[in-house]
Amino acid sequence: HRQMLDQVLEVFKVTPEYDLDLMKPNQDLYDITSRVIYELRAVLDDCKPDAVLVHGDTTTTFAAALAAFYRKIPVGHVEAGLRTGDIYAPWPEEMNRKLTDAIATWYYAPTTMSSDNLLRENVNGEQVIITGNTVIDTLHLALDMIDNEPQMEEQIQKNLDDAGYLPQSAKPFILVTGHRRENFGQGFINICGSLKTIAQKYPDYDIVYPVHLNPNVQEPVNKILQSVSNVILTRPLDYMPFIYLMDQSYLILTDSGGIQEEGPSLGKPIIVMRETTERPEAVNAGTVKLVGTDPEKIIGAVSELIDDPAAYEKMSRAHNPYGDGKAGDRIARHLLEHLH
Repeated sequence: HRQMLDQVLEVFKVTPEYDLDLMKPNQDLYDITSRVIYELRAVLDDCKPDAVLVHGDTTTTFAAALAAFYRKIPVGHVEAGLRTGDIYAPWPEEMNRKLTDAIATWYYAPTTMSSDNLLRENVNGEQVIITGNTVIDTLHLALDMIDNEPQMEEQIQKNLDDAGYLPQSAKPFILVTGHRRENFGQGFINICGSLKTIAQKYPDYDIVYPVHLNPNVQEPVNKILQSVSNVILTRPLDYMPFIYLMDQSYLILTDSGGIQEEGPSLGKPIIVMRETTERPEAVNAGTVKLVGTDPEKIIGAVSELIDDPAAYEKMSRAHNPYGDGKAGDRIARHLLEHLH
């Protein structure tokens, strides 16, 4: 998502030294995988790194790890060890992370559970470092900027107003994200039908849905939800406005991965519209509830959190298992120790 990447780099004042310009319209996994490997060859030959860090479970993560392996450069995998146990859910992310971990030298696991997954796969325990998750580091940085830079909050509010929704203190809202490939088709029809029912059942709540640009998402969302008065469909949001909305929301409905970690840090109950999650720590801690795309479960979970203050309180106050915001420091210190 090139536009999303550019604005995050700008917010955190990061200037890339190489721009591979990989994203093309209508590309598929064959295109992106082959282009990453091919383009990184010249980058690795030019800068001759002592190590390559890759993050997460995207196709670019796996392809970059493979490119480094072809040059016999050690790989550190940030956010290593996440597993659902099903190579097709999420697809292709589950296989991307398994293949990346097969290549890696150092495994920066966010939690004890992700570390345990690696140990079960016979990874050398001395190469696994539990760090917390860098997404929490970033969240802390972003919230600090919003709190301490008045012009930042003003700009965010203007962006949200332009996008189609500025939170009103008098009216609570439910924030929704949805874009997973495995939910395309009937899954999204179920999700949208559930949102329509929730909106009609709770007219005093807004439902705010920044809609992904993929036509497989746009079509069912617009068809089913556009005419519902308290459902607000906005364009995709930049990182800072989205963090601001998360912080202001009543609860969050999502099929995303990172939001399952960010939400609990903000004290927000998270309803996850997926059948499996590679982040079971939050489910175990009680901050996240898995409902899949079953309308009865989606509507039931949201209704409980609106109707039962005790249930809401229990989820919003549950312990966040994803760290203290110092993962990046731990990774940097480990690399410095092992590269000299």
